[in-house]
Amino acid sequence: MDIACNLTHLIESRTLRDVVQKMPELSLHHLHSHRELRLARLALGIITMGYVWQEGQMAPAQVLPRNIAVPYCLLSQKLCLPPILVYADLVLANWKLKDPNGNIEVIFSLPGGETCSGFLIVSMLVEKAAGPGIMGALEVDRALKTSDISGIKEGLSKVTCALKSMKETFELMHCKFDIKLQWRNNPMLPNGLVYEDISDEPVLLSGGSAGQSSSIQCFDALLCVQHSDETAAFLAHIREYMPAPHQRLIHSLSGSLRDFIMSCSNPDLCRSYNSCITALLDLRNYHINTVAKYRLCTGGVGMALDSRGTGGSNIMGFLKTVRNNTQNALIAEPQEM
Repeated sequence: MDIACNLTHLIESRTLRDVVQKMPELSLHHLHSHRELRLARLALGIITMGYVWQEGQMAPAQVLPRNIAVPYCLLSQKLCLPPILVYADLVLANWKLKDPNGNIEVIFSLPGGETCSGFLIVSMLVEKAAGPGIMGALEVDRALKTSDISGIKEGLSKVTCALKSMKETFELMHCKFDIKLQWRNNPMLPNGLVYEDISDEPVLLSGGSAGQSSSIQCFDALLCVQHSDETAAFLAHIREYMPAPHQRLIHSLSGSLRDFIMSCSNPDLCRSYNSCITALLDLRNYHINTVAKYRLCTGGVGMALDSRGTGGSNIMGFLKTVRNNTQNALIAEPQEM
């Protein structure tokens, strides 16, 4: 834990790799609860990320030593997650209460100081704002099974409110994110990473990104937003980087809500659905504008970003495609009788 807590200093002093190589091989025998497993995985993921990228994008480590590779891979296997730092680690698991008033702070910081910590905290708060919407989505799913139009409308209203709250929370990013920040590391390893005594060949994995947010895919699934083959394949792929219960929830919400609404010819129900789609569309438009502003203000600097998101995807093209697919989900409202 000390290494993970001092990660920034160890990276900046170029001593992290030496410290990691001297570590004893860690045992998992004393880890029992889910929280302990998640925290241990977060710490090992942070250390792995720092080890690989200590020297920047031009000299990433090609091999992760067994003293960290073995416990990290075993722990990841227990949690059904790939052995790489993912959104569920860096955002969902990387926070603690700072004081009794409910203020929070990150558990482990990364290079980038308050800017990076603020980015992670705002991302976590966006996920927190999604919570009531997930509950609303479950209400819609239950009501749909019995064709309960009133229940569907009530659940959709909660989803709409949550999406609006997520956008409002996301706007805090401008208070926390230093537009001049230049990222040094690129989570994409074109040649992969060898996990010593686990894999003889390099393993290719995608780095963590906001695209791995389970909540957004839950709303897409509920609202039956249809994506093109390439986009749908990518979204399905990044589900592998989400906790297994989150994957199951997304799958369970992938129903026939849109078809049901179109078959009902109920103007109020249609408006409730379209309000959800519009709120999701507004959130995605705001995300696009934020990403565009960052890229333009930096003048394209930072080879690591290279017009790509933190997970290595072509972010602007991807975000615009997903946004357009969301807009296409709007339903023409039936005429009042």
